[in-house]
Amino acid sequence: MASWTLAAQPTVGDLWEARTAARLRALEEKLNGVLGVAAVDLETGAVLGLNADTVFPQASVIKLPIMIEVFRAARAGRVRLEDSLRLTAEDAVGGSGKLQEELKRAPASRSVRELVELMIRDSDNTATNKLISLVGMEAVNRTLGGLGLTRTRLQRRMMDGAAAMHDDENLSTPREMARLAELIYRGCAVDQEADARMVEILKTVQAAFRKAIPAEIPVASKPGELPGVRAETGLVFLPGRPFALSVMSAFLGEKQDPVEEAARILFEHFQKLARSNRYGHQVR
Repeated sequence: MASWTLAAQPTVGDLWEARTAARLRALEEKLNGVLGVAAVDLETGAVLGLNADTVFPQASVIKLPIMIEVFRAARAGRVRLEDSLRLTAEDAVGGSGKLQEELKRAPASRSVRELVELMIRDSDNTATNKLISLVGMEAVNRTLGGLGLTRTRLQRRMMDGAAAMHDDENLSTPREMARLAELIYRGCAVDQEADARMVEILKTVQAAFRKAIPAEIPVASKPGELPGVRAETGLVFLPGRPFALSVMSAFLGEKQDPVEEAARILFEHFQKLARSNRYGHQVR
């Protein structure tokens, strides 16, 4: 008679997770590049990942910890969100954002709060560099370390091509950035009030996660893009099964961007969990 060890058998939940992981691996196989994903189930704390602990370049996703540091500095009284900062043509840098064009015509002033909103909503690089000067790169990295994110580092300003040529990239892993999004969700990145405000700012962003998720479900995320690199980190407020998600990719072929499809795969994963009991019986 055969001997069965039931404890060694996977649950249907394990099988569903394995199937989602297989879909992510299949997505990576289609790429002329590499993919990393981490999703945190905000109901259970469980993490589903692919290459979740691999270090990837962050592009503009690194603006998330910069925003956190600005709000932490405001809470500590080191800066005031309503204080006005003067910007001149010397502050202008290329890449995303319209502030650079305005400064070519004349100096301008923006409040710290407005600069944060420009940095996140428009991914404005000029606003970002002004905020890095305000709070300090070391302070951003010190906060990241204090939050337990040991592999996430701000190492250069925006559009510093010389630094990038020397491998000075802004870096993190999918697991750490998903964890950072989770901290914001739980009100633990700064405090409940500041974290709620950061979520509202992130909801103004229209990027790949937003395209992948039905319009009635709120999404709060920050994308990033460099030649050969696509990334995005944020929160999906799926009723009954909200989740934090970080998708990163590198060495991509021309016109390749796996972020939207990865987000869609993870949404379908959590949507089924939200509708089903632990045995996969759809009860909602």
